[in-house]
Amino acid sequence: MYKESFLMAWASLIANKMRSILTMLGIIIGVAAVIALVSIGNGVKQDIQNSISSLGSNLLMVMPGAPRTPGVRPSAGSMKSLKVSDYEAISKLDGVKAASPMTNGSYVVIYQNKNWTTSVSGVSYNYLDVNNWSMKSGRFLSEKNVQNRERVAVVGKTVVKNLFGDEDPVGAEIRVKNIPFRIIGVLNSKGSGAMGNDQDDMVVIPYTTAMERVEGVDYLRMIYVVGKDENGIDRLQSDIENLLRVRHGIKDTNLDDFNIQNMNSIMETMEETTGTLTLFLGAVAAISLVVGGIGIMNIMLVSVTERTREIGVRKALGATYSVIVTQFLIEAVVISLMGGIIGIILGIGSSKLIGMASGMSTVISVPTIVMSFAFSMAIGLIFGIYPARKAAKLNPIDALHYE
Repeated sequence: MYKESFLMAWASLIANKMRSILTMLGIIIGVAAVIALVSIGNGVKQDIQNSISSLGSNLLMVMPGAPRTPGVRPSAGSMKSLKVSDYEAISKLDGVKAASPMTNGSYVVIYQNKNWTTSVSGVSYNYLDVNNWSMKSGRFLSEKNVQNRERVAVVGKTVVKNLFGDEDPVGAEIRVKNIPFRIIGVLNSKGSGAMGNDQDDMVVIPYTTAMERVEGVDYLRMIYVVGKDENGIDRLQSDIENLLRVRHGIKDTNLDDFNIQNMNSIMETMEETTGTLTLFLGAVAAISLVVGGIGIMNIMLVSVTERTREIGVRKALGATYSVIVTQFLIEAVVISLMGGIIGIILGIGSSKLIGMASGMSTVISVPTIVMSFAFSMAIGLIFGIYPARKAAKLNPIDALHYE
């Protein structure tokens, strides 16, 4: 009986091709949209995870706090509380593997008749180890460069592209605030950061040179700290907090003039945020599945009206209530399943096309495909019940005389 009902449902679909395709359209669009949007959300989540992971889960970022004064409060990081002596003291803690101070500002960098506005960061000689970075050509800053406040620079890929084109920049001279710097190396490309910023759009110079010659300040914007043991990163954070409180004479923890960001905490927050976003995108796309289900119910009601005489003949020959219900439910499920299969193919294809066209990462989720397929079948069952019951309740005598 089930085999015959399936064959009859298939014959009905083939006999009315255009109507069948239009009926499936809601399911097709719904399934394809769910798969495509969830794959985009998963891709964004993976990009953020990779970007944060590239810095290392045992990384701490020590930043200045914001003044706690009455009235309008300045933004976070606006205090000038971090000094070079704080960096040196933190570097001597037992749990510290490497540390690097950082000053940062946006400046116009000039090379011959070209100029480019970029980020100029003053760092220490071990900045590469702290940020898991590597060199493409040349060398990085040395301890001697930092101690002697030398005017040397390492540049990122974006700066090279906009100032030098295909020319090798190593050995060339650039100017920052009319101060000449000799390029000694080029960083490997790192791409976009977790917040979408271009990490390759930067010039790196010794922090001592940046503080004295470029910015003219005696404070740091940030201190990067890498712990020896990933499992002991929370303890290291606590040690740094206690050290800075003692050095800055802070007795009340609510009056801290610094902030410490833990990469593990940042990653957990970002995963939670992107997970919620992905769920929201999937839920919005799933609404079109419900619309598709309504379309199936409408077309099945039309089918019941068109086939009233057929139903009467079947009932007159002994077809029971459950047989008629089963027949129409199978037809509804076949329509939704066919729409689900086509939607899955379109969803996977569109995800790949979006990734290729936009450069975004898309991660196709097998559980999402399975869930979409199961949901499409459930839609066929749920929205096919009413038309099936209406067909099964027809009176055989009335059906035979139906005009």
